[in-house]
Amino acid sequence: MAGMKTMENVIVLVNRIQRACTVLGDHGGGDRASSLPTLWEALPSVAVVGGQSSGKSSVLESIVGRDFLPRGSGIVTRRPLVLQLHKTEEGVQEYAEFLHMPKRHFTDFALVRKEIQDETDRLTGKTKQISPIPIHLSIYSPHVVNLTLIDLPGLTKVAVEGQPESIVEDIENMVRSYVDKPNCLILAISPANQDIATSDAIKLARDVDPTGERTFGVLTKLDLMDKGTNALDILSFIEVLEGRSYRLQHPWVGIVNRSQADINRNVDMIIARQKEQEFFASSPEYSHLASRMGSEYLAKLLSQQLEAAIRARIPSITSLINKTIDELESEMDHLGRPIASDAGAQLYLILELCRAFDKIFKEHLDGGRPGGDRIYGVFDNQLPSALRKLPFDRHLSIENVKRVVSQADGYQPHLIAPEQGYRRLIESALSYFRGPAEASVDAVHSRLKELVRTSIGETQELKRFPTLQAELAAACYEALERFREDGRKTTLRLVDMEAAYLTVEFFRKLPQEVDKPGPGNPGTGNPSTPPVDRYTDAHFRRIATNVSAYIGMVSETLKNTIPKAVVHCQVREAKRSLLNYFYTQVGRKDAKQLAVLLDEDPALMERRQQCFKRLELYKSARDEIDAVSWTR
Repeated sequence: MAGMKTMENVIVLVNRIQRACTVLGDHGGGDRASSLPTLWEALPSVAVVGGQSSGKSSVLESIVGRDFLPRGSGIVTRRPLVLQLHKTEEGVQEYAEFLHMPKRHFTDFALVRKEIQDETDRLTGKTKQISPIPIHLSIYSPHVVNLTLIDLPGLTKVAVEGQPESIVEDIENMVRSYVDKPNCLILAISPANQDIATSDAIKLARDVDPTGERTFGVLTKLDLMDKGTNALDILSFIEVLEGRSYRLQHPWVGIVNRSQADINRNVDMIIARQKEQEFFASSPEYSHLASRMGSEYLAKLLSQQLEAAIRARIPSITSLINKTIDELESEMDHLGRPIASDAGAQLYLILELCRAFDKIFKEHLDGGRPGGDRIYGVFDNQLPSALRKLPFDRHLSIENVKRVVSQADGYQPHLIAPEQGYRRLIESALSYFRGPAEASVDAVHSRLKELVRTSIGETQELKRFPTLQAELAAACYEALERFREDGRKTTLRLVDMEAAYLTVEFFRKLPQEVDKPGPGNPGTGNPSTPPVDRYTDAHFRRIATNVSAYIGMVSETLKNTIPKAVVHCQVREAKRSLLNYFYTQVGRKDAKQLAVLLDEDPALMERRQQCFKRLELYKSARDEIDAVSWTR
């Protein structure tokens, strides 16, 4: 009794897990495209396979003891039907319940048939198309055993009107997606009134189960055999067939259809046993009894085999479940948890994401991550190189110095030293420094923008939110643009300051020129200073040398002060207040606007929802298995 209780528990366990699989979108073969782990395919199951009009429906109805499946010609079963049988106490009214209509109990099984047809049409339309998404039907009755059977579309050889040319291959692929699993028991249905050597079900079973260990042969329509045909003849033929090519490891079972066709035949009820093969046939008046006898034997046999398969698979299923839970939780952490709907939580999330980005950005600047060194490269390499390349040689050529000094003198040549000429040469030379100053500002601006892009890409939490990424980048670029303008103004102001006030002490320390004696010019009387003619090349060359020395001094000064200004105005401000304006703007947004910022990539949202459902399924299955294990 305890063993029976355990058997019922493990079968009911699989029933519950399969129901959860269907509710949460895991139905085996149809899940491959999503790359999600599938629990359905790890569960032992019983798939009912046969050609069209082979009597699959009759077998299922015989097992249940009720007519409840759609009938007709062509493809009647167009979606897998997961039929779960639940044994109830004697005296309890039989009823059926669909997973998509969980609160409605069907006691009229004609309405069950109609609902199966309607639910099929709801998904496939009133066409002859098929779908891999199963219909889930539970039947509660004292006349059944706990068992789950999966009724699959009948195999066919040709497409009929209204069907795509690929229907033959589509159906076979769907059926194979179930029976290919090594833990799937195959109920291979073959009609006795047709040549069993060409049975679609047996051909497929031989393909996927060459040893015959998980295939159960079922002969239907024994009551429709030609007059004079004996069921023992069929048995003998199967014996020959199996000895030749394919032997099943389980007894064959004969099922008399619930149809009363050909009632004029008088076939005695036969219970044939030969090499553990079992058949049930009947005369017309005993057809219902024979059908029940055959179907009850078949149901009990399948239930026993399913229970054994479940027992054998529980350790590996438990291991798979625990491993998959860890993998799914890891992916959920990577994908991020669902977003709260209230504005306060959304604002908090946005600020947290911004802080995560800001932390990475600062790490780049401070050396914790690569990239900040490129800013130093602007000051250590680019700026000095640009200063060295300024065209001072051309500017201070003898010809240009003469021209500038002469223009500065105007109509009255200078009397002692060409002060105005010096000023013009220096001021015009200092204007060349504006280029390297602005270039340094632009180069650092470019480096900072690159670091913003890199930091956004490295902030894993932001990957979910492309809209927020774009808004954050735009806000950062806008702030950096303001910092660049401040840096440009400050560095140019440094250059202008050098031009606005020349360092007098520099010129006071220069050796003074001595005029050459001439008429009316007795000279300085200083014998240590050679006399100079103020209008010779030597005089202008000396002016150029003095101006060059002064420009060199200013260049050294700017080489040190431009980086200070750039860092102060751009780098320091980027560290201190890069997101200040963005924070202000975000704080003014309402819930709808915040939701827009947190608008995720639809593909990511779908993936997270899929993972969440699948994780829920695996945790539920773990709990179910744990509950059964306590009852052992």
